[in-house]
Amino acid sequence: MTLREKVAQLFGVWVGASDEGAEVAPFQHDMEEAVSLDDLLPHGLGQLTRPFGTAPVDPAVGALSLARTQARVAGANRFGIPALAHEECLAGFATWGATAYPVPLSWGATFHPELVREMAAAIGRDLRSVGVHQGLAPVLDVVRDARWGRVEEAIGEDPYLVGTVATAYVRGLESAGVVATLKHFAGYSASRAGRNLAPVGMGTRERADIILPPFEMAVRESGVRSVMHAYTDTDGVPSAADGPLLTGLLRDTWGFDGTVVADYFGIAFLTTLHGVAETFGEAAGAALDAGVDVELPTVKTFGSPLTDAIAEGLVPEALVDRAVRRVLAQKARLGLLDADWRPVPPVLAGAAGADGAGDGDGAGGADSEALRGTVRLDTDENRALARRVAEQAVVLLRNDGTLPLAADAAAGAPARIALIGPNADTPTAVLGCYAFPVHVGGQYPETPLGIELPTLREACAAEFPDSEILSAQGADIDGPDTGGFDEAVELARSADLVIVALGDRAGLFGRGTSGEGCDAESLVLPGVQQRLLDTLLDAGTPVVVTLLAGRPYALGRAADEAAAVVQSFFPGEEGTRAIASVLSGRTEPSGRLPVSVPRRPGSQPSTYLAARLGHSSDVSSVDPTPAFGFGHGLTYTAFEWSDLAVERGRASTDGEFTLACTVRNTGAREGTEVVQVYLHDPVASVVQPVRRLIGYVRLRLDPGRAARVRMTVPADLASFTGRDGHRIVEPGDLDLLLSASSTDARLVARVTLTGPVRTVDHTRRLHMSFATETLTGAPGSGAPR
Repeated sequence: MTLREKVAQLFGVWVGASDEGAEVAPFQHDMEEAVSLDDLLPHGLGQLTRPFGTAPVDPAVGALSLARTQARVAGANRFGIPALAHEECLAGFATWGATAYPVPLSWGATFHPELVREMAAAIGRDLRSVGVHQGLAPVLDVVRDARWGRVEEAIGEDPYLVGTVATAYVRGLESAGVVATLKHFAGYSASRAGRNLAPVGMGTRERADIILPPFEMAVRESGVRSVMHAYTDTDGVPSAADGPLLTGLLRDTWGFDGTVVADYFGIAFLTTLHGVAETFGEAAGAALDAGVDVELPTVKTFGSPLTDAIAEGLVPEALVDRAVRRVLAQKARLGLLDADWRPVPPVLAGAAGADGAGDGDGAGGADSEALRGTVRLDTDENRALARRVAEQAVVLLRNDGTLPLAADAAAGAPARIALIGPNADTPTAVLGCYAFPVHVGGQYPETPLGIELPTLREACAAEFPDSEILSAQGADIDGPDTGGFDEAVELARSADLVIVALGDRAGLFGRGTSGEGCDAESLVLPGVQQRLLDTLLDAGTPVVVTLLAGRPYALGRAADEAAAVVQSFFPGEEGTRAIASVLSGRTEPSGRLPVSVPRRPGSQPSTYLAARLGHSSDVSSVDPTPAFGFGHGLTYTAFEWSDLAVERGRASTDGEFTLACTVRNTGAREGTEVVQVYLHDPVASVVQPVRRLIGYVRLRLDPGRAARVRMTVPADLASFTGRDGHRIVEPGDLDLLLSASSTDARLVARVTLTGPVRTVDHTRRLHMSFATETLTGAPGSGAPR
């Protein structure tokens, strides 16, 4: 291959599929120059960027457009190499008409990796069916400051929860033949003050023990084939130019053998934002040298700036050779280099002209119109799965006994329900910023949403048919107007119950209250929502707070005074039905908080993973104690934890502990308890968090039933980064806290590690194991559901 042919495999072009079935057209962005496919394609093309996710397109016709483009790409270069097509899939396939699943913060709230794996497999099948090869998900950033706008895209504030759920997502996506992409590697979520792209000032130990473990777990256990570098710089070194991170750790230590792709425009940012490269050619060389293989979303630095720098002797061509070998190896594994490769995706199998050689009109013609509407990406099966994820992600934070509500008059359903708030009657209130109707659809107001999005008012009307549902907006999401308060209060006073629907509006770069570039100055509810909530609490009618949000917010008086608080994090297209079913008790609440809910709006940055000095003290007037801690979630029943047995409480630093306890449902309803195990290290050679999660298991138990839970805890889980930068296991006493949340330890086992300090590496054990045995017969089950 010539140099230009090799370089051509190292970049993408941002395109949009044609809704007439014609070949894709390059998409122009304000950060890129015009791209001519006629000039590029004779040399080849590495990737096609977001053909389905750039503008609304019928799935079948878009697949036809992509297939014809692939035929052109392969036919234009002398090796017949097609492009790899990638799409966003953060909360489902981000295209028109595809299922909108809950956002990753809701995945974390399920504490159910296997369910997330099932969801990801369904997303992957939809991507692959229309010819997409790579998905830009999941996000493994550990939340460090809830003011950050992209909290909705993260899985939670604990690295073990993030790692296990993200690894499950990758396994699901990869099982469908789609290349998953770990992002953002590494430290993006730790930006100062929660500001998007702000510098990261953490030390090497925080990076090693908090930020990197989810990526390490996914690389070791998931079969992931791509990683995306982060935008940010850490201690002055941008991730895109961090060789010790992208090559030394990721490849040489962890053994990753896939591709590293750039976050959009991230290589150019080495020049324009970070100032570590004077020219785009220097930026390209720095990124290649560090270990970046592919420039996305389009050619900017890896085009002529790179080839010119090579010609001038500034960048070794060997760096291009290294990257192109990785890219072509990945294409080979995808079958794109097979002699019998054809551009036609599964949904178009047998469709005339799909490969560009059928009717010959080049623009689809009759066959494209015949295809329109024949492919559904929001199937009944997908919606049922989205519903299950949404239901298991709803978190009941507070309940004075008001919930569950009776659904029919004979059982005592409220005669009049006042449904008040800016998210009460808004279809898109359930969607995050990477859901297609929000991410792209807002630019096409004349185009239908493409999926059914029942509002909370509609869902409650269906769930409570014997109740009169009266609604009022009360206030905007982020506006200053309190003019709707009087109507809201009058409605509240006339009702038997108030359901107030508050939260966020997802958007991008300041066009929302949550989402990429929508960072918050504090965690007070946006706009005048807190004032509306307080006004309704004063009205005298019981208030049930429901939150459809992208991040946790301080709730003021409501944390103690509301009849109930129901938290959801952008729960997707079935989210309002899931919330309504939890309100009625038709669905048992089983979600747990993946992030702490603050008591005060100005206590950030703060997570439960704090050392002693990070908790409340007499020497600071700022109290970071949460209103509801990480892992918290109520049910409609009660659980008793008992009979702790420490079967092996002393172990060497290379051994393991074993213990067991009994969990019994002592209430009158079935319910799910999440047994969470936290480790507390009272004395260590470096400062440790007061507690950190090392394992969890979901238990569903019928009334009166119990499960015996046996746990094996490897000493490796007590490891941390020591003073010399190496990960070690130290001898000494430890506490294993068997807990219902980070703030609710039910049983405590004191165990002891013996022997010498032991150094461990990336081959250490990452998980404890659970074995559950139902004690009282068939009706109960300790199995996850």
